[in-house]
Amino acid sequence: MARESRVRGPMTPSKADAWSSPILHADLDAFYASVETLSDPSLKGKPVIVGGTSSRGVVTSASYEARKFGVRSAMPTSRARRLCPGGIFIQPNFAAYTEKSRAVKEVFTSMSPLVEPLSLDEAFIDVSGSHRMWADPPTMAEALRWRVADQTGLVVSVGVAPNKFLAKLASRRAKPDGVVVVRPGGIEDFLSPLPVDELWGVGEQTSAVLRKLGLTTIGEIAAVPRSTLERVLGATGTHLANLARGKDERQVVPEATRRSVGAEETFQEDLVGETEICQALLKLADRVSSRLRGDGISGQTVTVKVRFSNFATITRSRTLRYEIDNCTGFYGVARQLLAGALSNEPGRSRIRLLGISASSIKQWPAAEQLTFDRQPRWIEADRALDKVRARFGDDALGFGSLMGDE
Repeated sequence: MARESRVRGPMTPSKADAWSSPILHADLDAFYASVETLSDPSLKGKPVIVGGTSSRGVVTSASYEARKFGVRSAMPTSRARRLCPGGIFIQPNFAAYTEKSRAVKEVFTSMSPLVEPLSLDEAFIDVSGSHRMWADPPTMAEALRWRVADQTGLVVSVGVAPNKFLAKLASRRAKPDGVVVVRPGGIEDFLSPLPVDELWGVGEQTSAVLRKLGLTTIGEIAAVPRSTLERVLGATGTHLANLARGKDERQVVPEATRRSVGAEETFQEDLVGETEICQALLKLADRVSSRLRGDGISGQTVTVKVRFSNFATITRSRTLRYEIDNCTGFYGVARQLLAGALSNEPGRSRIRLLGISASSIKQWPAAEQLTFDRQPRWIEADRALDKVRARFGDDALGFGSLMGDE
């Protein structure tokens, strides 16, 4: 499949551009919508919107034709219909998306064994050991795009950089259908003009604090002494000072060496009431348990992560006598852990982020014993839930307590 090269960024390396730990962030363009178009070529060039089609549905993917109308992922379907009345709305087919995702992953692993999937449509790839096969990382990124298009029919945008943080920022600017390169010698030039909310961890509250300090770009943050940021923002100041200078020490963790499965969410507005906190926790438990069952594994250790509005972060864990893979089990343990954590943190009742993870991973079937929460009828209910979601999408069926008011 012939493709036009669309590398954005300087292609001629300088002496300061020696790559020591090049990382690619590959992100498939409008993945779900693209898979639907491959399945039905008559959809090509049309505003395709994938997601829950009910009044409570949420958009999971939109073609670029639909995005011209302002349709975006995570937008309520009802609003998407108002913005794009001529849109073609399709229920998600996760079985098809999973199959395509596996095909794409095969392309990734054919170029490097160090692949860390983030979701069905994106992954980090460490290519530091591939220098003998390719002229340089940007050349490898272009080859990756061509192979994905040729073998799967999908389009992937790629960011190339010395670390994960920069690679993901670059891939965002590579869309659609391109490559953006952040060379080791060009980090400051790339980051300086970007707005502060491009930094991971900067939400509305932190952004407001930074604006009060007169800081609106990443370059301005980098120019401020680290001690000043730490005095104003505490540990968050240290975190932002490192990112603003392009520092990120996280390594690419291949899926084969993963030891946990987790889910977390940062909320636009802090959680305060017990009901909304418990609903958020149940939603996360459902996501983790579904992923475990989908991968045919189970977990014996449950961990809860809490980040408060002041960015203080704590974790609490418990290892069970047997491994589990069900939502009710994870939710019950996680709720107990969270209650204990909050009781020891007076004055920190506003929650910015919640997360649940399962570790001590074992292959299914689990050795868990039947309890009141885990009678045979619940096992059958879990299996039925997975089957319905596999066919009709994640929004098709869920827990009644997660359903909001009409």
